Amino acid sequence: MIMKFAVIDIGSNSVRLMLWADGKSIYKKVATTRLGEGIALSPVLRADAMERTANAVAAFAQEGRDLGAQVVAFATAAVRSAENGDAFCALVKEKCGVTVDVVSGEEEAHLGLNGALGKEEGGIVDIGGASTEIAYRQGGTSFFTSLPIGAVRLFDLCKDDKAALCAAIGREIPALDRISLAGAVYAIGGTASTLACVRVGASRYDGARLQDLPLTREWVRETAENLLAMTREEREAVAGMDVRRADIIAGASLWLASLMEALRLDRVLFSDRDNLEGYLVQRGLI
Repeated sequence: MIMKFAVIDIGSNSVRLMLWADGKSIYKKVATTRLGEGIALSPVLRADAMERTANAVAAFAQEGRDLGAQVVAFATAAVRSAENGDAFCALVKEKCGVTVDVVSGEEEAHLGLNGALGKEEGGIVDIGGASTEIAYRQGGTSFFTSLPIGAVRLFDLCKDDKAALCAAIGREIPALDRISLAGAVYAIGGTASTLACVRVGASRYDGARLQDLPLTREWVRETAENLLAMTREEREAVAGMDVRRADIIAGASLWLASLMEALRLDRVLFSDRDNLEGYLVQRGLI
C-alpha cells in the first residue's frame, strides 16, 4: 500500500501544504494568512487572522482528502505562544475535522533539522514569522534552540526602522554566544526562500533549482541594507521578490545577516526540504 500524506504547516505568516507520496514530496503550496499579525503587541490571535487561517487549513485539508491522502497538521510559534491558541485549534477542528499538533520551539527545531538534513550532520537556521530555530548535530553532539523573534514579530515591533531593528536583534544575539555550528548549515523558511529567489532573480519559485544555493554573509548583509532603503513598492519590483513578503523581508534579512555574523557563518545553503518533511520523520510516519 502506497503511503500518501497531506502535511499542513500552520505558521505565523503562512499556511503551507505538502503532498507526500511514493516516498517523496510531490508538491508544496502556500497561502499567506498572517496568523501571527500583531502577536508581538498582543498575547491573543486576532479573530480575523484565525478565521482566514482556519479557512486556508480547511481548503488544504480538503485538497489532501480529495487526493486520497492522510491529513496531518501542526502549528508553530504563533499558536503555541498565544493565550487563545486552543481556541484557534478548536476552530480548525470545527471547520475541517483536523486535529492540530502544536509543537514546542525545540520540537520545531528538530523538525527543521530532520527535514533539511535527514540523518546527515550539520545545522539549520529557520527564521519563521514569530520565532527562529537554530539546530545542529555533529560528532554525536546536538543542539536545538528557539528564539522568540521572527519576520512578523520584527515588523510588528519595528517596521523598517533600522535603529529599532538593530536594538531588537541586539537583545537576542547574546543567546548565541556559545553556539558554534559545524559542517553544512542550511537556511530554511520563508525568509530564506525569498532571498534565494532574489539571489537568482527567479520569476517563480522552483525548490529543486534553488536547493543548495549558497547565500553568503556579505550578500545577505548588502541585500538587507538595500531592502531597508526601499519602499514596499520598490521591493515588490525586485526580481525574484515574493510580494506577499515585501513588507516583512527587510527586517528579516537584517536578522539573518546578524545571525550569520553571530554564528560566524560565511555562508548558508538554502534548503527546500524543511519542517514539512521533518514532521513526517519526527512522528514516525515515514
